[in-house]
Amino acid sequence: MRRRIGILGGTFDPPHLGHLLIASDAFEALALERLLFVPAGNPPHKQGSVVATKAQRLQMIESAIAGDPRFAVDDRELRRDGPSYTVDTLRELSALEPDAELIFLLGVDQFRALDSWREPAEVARLARLGVFARDGETPDLSGIHPAEWVRVRGVDISATEVRDRIAAGQPIRYLVPAEVEVIIREEQLYRSAS
Repeated sequence: MRRRIGILGGTFDPPHLGHLLIASDAFEALALERLLFVPAGNPPHKQGSVVATKAQRLQMIESAIAGDPRFAVDDRELRRDGPSYTVDTLRELSALEPDAELIFLLGVDQFRALDSWREPAEVARLARLGVFARDGETPDLSGIHPAEWVRVRGVDISATEVRDRIAAGQPIRYLVPAEVEVIIREEQLYRSAS
């Protein structure tokens, strides 16, 4: 049986408990050997909206998953110049892990917008697409790109909400890992509204 490696991309600005819970659920549901968090360097769909620096986001996600052997951080997109395209990352990971089955994890909205991404057919060729399905969701996944549901618990936390709460002086305890909260406080991140 081929080793299965999950790939979870995102800006992680900041990483929150929702990211960790869906990663944990996906790890179990897909019988993964490892799950890589891949922070986006320069996401083309979020130009100008990423608040924390690359180094700060890397530090936060590394702190969030420290001590969990199931998870690792891959910082290749943060080191790459220019826009961060998923297809480039998957090509590099495929070359590094030729014997592994890569499973690219994404939300329903991202899956529906996949045809607007760079080389969507190549993305689907390089990795199996695992689409997060929260309890009760059953949207149609048929279409050009084969995909499978990955059942995860519904967690209603967003990075935007976390940033907005910080800007408003509200607590974020229980929304982000304690280690991430310390970094946010020490770096004085997200003090102004998103």
